[in-house]
Amino acid sequence: MASKYDGLARIIIQNVGGKSNVISVTHCITRLRFKLKDESKANTDVLKNTEGIVTVMQSAGQYQVVIGNHVPDVYAAVCEIGKFSSQTSEGDDAPKQKMGIGATLIDTISGIFQPILGVLAASGILKGILAVLAFFKILPEDAGTYQLLWAIADGFFYFLPFMLAYTASEKFKCNKFIAMAIAAALCYPAMVGLTGGEALGTLFANSEHFATSYYSTFLKIPVLIPTSGYPSSVMPIIASVYFAAKIEKFWKKILPDVIKMFSVPLMTLVIIVPLTYLAIGPIVNIASSLVSLLFATISSFSTILYGMAAGAIWQILVIFGLHWGLIPLWIMEIGTQGYSSILSPMFAASFCQSMVVLAIIIKTKDAKLRATAIPAFISGIFGVTEAAIYGITLPKKKPFIISCIGAAIGGAIIAVAGVKSYMMGGLGIFGLSAYMNPVTNDMSGLIWASIGTLVAMAIGFILTLITYKDDVPKETAFVDTAGRAGVKATIASPLRGVVVPLDEVEDEAFSSGALGLGGAIDPKQGILKSPVDGEITTFFPTGHAIGFLSDDGAEVLVHVGLDTVKLEGKYFTQKAKQGDRVKKGQIVLEFDMDAIRKEGYSLVSPVIITNTEAHSDILVTDRSSVSSGDTFITIL
Repeated sequence: MASKYDGLARIIIQNVGGKSNVISVTHCITRLRFKLKDESKANTDVLKNTEGIVTVMQSAGQYQVVIGNHVPDVYAAVCEIGKFSSQTSEGDDAPKQKMGIGATLIDTISGIFQPILGVLAASGILKGILAVLAFFKILPEDAGTYQLLWAIADGFFYFLPFMLAYTASEKFKCNKFIAMAIAAALCYPAMVGLTGGEALGTLFANSEHFATSYYSTFLKIPVLIPTSGYPSSVMPIIASVYFAAKIEKFWKKILPDVIKMFSVPLMTLVIIVPLTYLAIGPIVNIASSLVSLLFATISSFSTILYGMAAGAIWQILVIFGLHWGLIPLWIMEIGTQGYSSILSPMFAASFCQSMVVLAIIIKTKDAKLRATAIPAFISGIFGVTEAAIYGITLPKKKPFIISCIGAAIGGAIIAVAGVKSYMMGGLGIFGLSAYMNPVTNDMSGLIWASIGTLVAMAIGFILTLITYKDDVPKETAFVDTAGRAGVKATIASPLRGVVVPLDEVEDEAFSSGALGLGGAIDPKQGILKSPVDGEITTFFPTGHAIGFLSDDGAEVLVHVGLDTVKLEGKYFTQKAKQGDRVKKGQIVLEFDMDAIRKEGYSLVSPVIITNTEAHSDILVTDRSSVSSGDTFITIL
């Protein structure tokens, strides 16, 4: 079924090096995350300048194409057109990209957690709503309605090892049902209930942090089970599935084909499950305790400094996609002790970022910037700040720094107040529910999280309101050939045809002026000539759109027809290439007008100045028709 994002999907696939260059593709909340065989084959500049793409990041071994809130739809179109599977297209023989330990860890964590985040957040939000209803005595905890809804909210967390077993099996290429069988053994009631009996002994009895009682043995070896068992745990199942994949692969190689169907799962499970209870689980739990101890030590050294540092760096981690590394630590703490304080100081960051953008919306006189900032602000309130960061605050530097300052102060308040999160409450305003204790219905964490967030928002908003100024282009004195003072540059008509006002173009992206000011031409000849002396900065592989940078500093976009990207280059013949120096009037493209019209596409072609904000005014000719080379746009 056709999607309105099919054209964008084709551009993305072409400019990441084509289908054959893609090892795997997944997506998170705002980004397509590619693993490419050779990132040098990707045309990053073209992607960054493509409408519908916010920016491109290369981090943690991933080629990340930032789309925005509609990334699931774009991802679906990319998978459909590229014939990629929903999680990965790599096989056992796919070339392995060399990554450092940190990059590999982030790539693994993000690949395992991304698929479940939506339901994880939904469950957390429902927990928060139930906590509020119980606190205000609207829905008693012993009511059947409450208990059924609580089963929905808490069930996902309780059986989290099953969910992680599934996603980890895809990442590590393990049989999914073997992985879920391991999870079933970890959550089996009889094993979970062992900790309620009498302890047979204690290991590390002299250690305050690592003393562990055991209640059962396997072949006379102590079985170490956490007090709450393995339900809701995170890392034990992930580590187990990783080793299970290795064991399964070994048995597949040596066992006869005639008995593989049952013998491979049998031999894998009888090894990996005891190994998990005897070694993998305890080792991972000790490692988790060490991490928690590290954060506790840093926090105890200076709670204020920890809160400030955590708040300040969160948006920086988001830029590179490195925030994924902290999410498992947070889930592990909740699983082992029922709450976590690791991420609490970072809660205010997205709100502060959003208020910085709101201040810019109020102060700016740039219509194009405002059009970009309004949806970025709305998205930020709901916790998705990539559009605000990449599109607005980071390029302008000072607003981004202000957002980090406000987030640092808000984070310090939250940390000093000892705010704990008890669940995943979702993003943005939905995240507030995470700070209500669902067991005691204590609201103090919610109150202090709100105070810290409001302070951060106020700081970000006020400082930006005081300091923000629109970028002022440097004054450049120009005189055109007719001797008119104040004219900075003239843009020649690239086409022969009828002049169409930009606001009459049947494409809101152009008619609204969001992409820049200018006009349009309904061509009478299928020849496009360079409108300037300068360089071709962008020449889409499909041939339908060309970006020029004139020697006078004007950035000109010529878009041949509307939605013609869907033709995938049919009927377009390029006479130049990206990076070429061109002269005004030089032929750069030929196109078959009749064939394009027969396909059902309009040939009305916008010609716009994409850096409109850098100029005082953009004047379009008042003539009803133009020939190639006639003055079409005058820049003041």
